Amino acid sequence: MTPKILTLDAGRQAYRESGEGEAIVLLHGISSGAASWEPVAPRLAGYRLLAWDAPGYGESQPLAAAEPTAADYAARLDAWLDALAVERCVLVGHSLGAMMASAYAARRPERLAGVVLADPALGYRDADEAKRDSVYRSRWTMLAEQGHDAYAAARAPRLLREGADAADIARVRDGMRRLHVEGFSQASWMLANDALEGYLPEGLPVPATVLCGDEDAITPPEASRALAERLGLPYRDIPRAGHASYIDAPEAFAEALDAFARPLLAATRNRERTTP
Repeated sequence: MTPKILTLDAGRQAYRESGEGEAIVLLHGISSGAASWEPVAPRLAGYRLLAWDAPGYGESQPLAAAEPTAADYAARLDAWLDALAVERCVLVGHSLGAMMASAYAARRPERLAGVVLADPALGYRDADEAKRDSVYRSRWTMLAEQGHDAYAAARAPRLLREGADAADIARVRDGMRRLHVEGFSQASWMLANDALEGYLPEGLPVPATVLCGDEDAITPPEASRALAERLGLPYRDIPRAGHASYIDAPEAFAEALDAFARPLLAATRNRERTTP
């Protein structure tokens, strides 16, 4: 995937792009970045893949709000997709990215052929104050205090399955080394004080599915299955995969994504051809 940067009214927006065809947009989680999607890209030939570095990640300008909501990230996402002239896409949100994807579905459903909530973080908006404060401070303060190398060494293996490949651990660790404290703290605030389902009082307004690694210890399969049931969505396990399921099992993740996205994007293409 080729690294690129656009200058939006809100500032720089970094992303990676590969392929041609119908668009699939990839939103990473709280400890990651656009480069984390590299293992999936070769397995999704025939699509235009667009993976952003969320605001405050990589070379992307942080959000203006120090205490943002998922809606703030969705607004930046909307401006970025406008600049890329993406009229319709399948949106994939992993972990914290699933909260952003849900907020975007509430904002611009007409732009979406479908949504994938992968290993979704649900958010802690409805928890008590002590829990919200603990969630907010549990990551970025450790990064600031320990430094990138120590934080990445301790945290990276937790995102993957037991006995994960050394190369996959290294990929997650390298992504954590690129974190910026400001962007990380903004994302942590959103995780602690917002809620995925708060944007979906009547469910997803477009076709959607939930995926989860069957060894995910951070957003466990039982929680993801329960979310799928509450939202009336299909659910699919990603075998032999932890929280970063698309890194642990890129082939299985890509197969599940392709099976979901292909008919939806084909239907969009057919409608465009027959619309006078």
